[in-house]
Amino acid sequence: MKTLYISQQGCYLSLKKETLIVERQRQILTEVQIPLVEQILIFGKSQITTQAIRACIWQNIPIVYLSRMGYCYGRLLPLEKGYRQLTRYQQQLSHGERLAVAREIVISKLKNSRVLLQRQQRKRDLIRLSQAIASLDYLVTKAKNANNTEQLLGYEGAGAASYFSALGEVITNRDFVFVARCRRPPGNPVNALFSFGYQVLWNHLLALIELQGLDPYQACLHQGTERHAALASDLIEEFRAPIVDSLVLYLVNRRVMNVEEDFTYHQGGCYLNDSGRKKYLKAFVQRMEEKLQTDAEEKQPRWDLLTQQVKLFKQFVYQPTQLYRPYLIR
Repeated sequence: MKTLYISQQGCYLSLKKETLIVERQRQILTEVQIPLVEQILIFGKSQITTQAIRACIWQNIPIVYLSRMGYCYGRLLPLEKGYRQLTRYQQQLSHGERLAVAREIVISKLKNSRVLLQRQQRKRDLIRLSQAIASLDYLVTKAKNANNTEQLLGYEGAGAASYFSALGEVITNRDFVFVARCRRPPGNPVNALFSFGYQVLWNHLLALIELQGLDPYQACLHQGTERHAALASDLIEEFRAPIVDSLVLYLVNRRVMNVEEDFTYHQGGCYLNDSGRKKYLKAFVQRMEEKLQTDAEEKQPRWDLLTQQVKLFKQFVYQPTQLYRPYLIR
């Protein structure tokens, strides 16, 4: 199963028998059989025919519409038949059950951030890396004893500040400067890469949450609103460092990204342009298709890790005594 990305502007997606065809200026860019597609992400101004939409709905393939910068406008999903039992079970989770999972989510994010910095420390023994690792260790201990989500969010925020301040030290490409994380808007190319990467990953998780029948607005750590699918924000935390952050470091330090060619500045922020998005998405797909050794006997691609964790959360909803365990890198 694969995700079909339409990142170039002016593309036209149509259906021919059981095959989806993506064209641009009458040139076929790619063809893929519908049974092999898991979801479709359309960035910016591209077209999809009614026949293709109908075929995707019949096959339970979500279509996600995003801005050119990665903001999710909305999704097309099939109407479900029957009552969504999971929504009722999610609403019935107790405060203690939600807090226990929220605690695990924050601890896993802090630990995964620490492991990524430890890997970098083996290459470059820097004082700021050692300080950030010690800070993350301390915050893990504090998070284990947190009594409410406000405390957990405070520890998570403190950990992120310490982590990102050290992450700038391991960027070896002098064309890219990174001092601190800024999101709205991203102020430089490195922040633009982080923001775009998180948005792509968040939308993947949101689609998987919907496919599993979970209510994306019922979460444990983050507060859901009518415009915020908080469960996707919960589940992305464990994957930020191992998937997005490590990929950004690779793209920058290996000089895959070009600071002059792959970014655009407008409305006070820095964003990936068409060239930058194409490079990032290509590398992202390659990274997600890589197989990893997990607790299971066989190796599995990173795509399966996302599905695995969403299913584990679903299992927790049905059986809260089986606490949800986030993904941890070694």
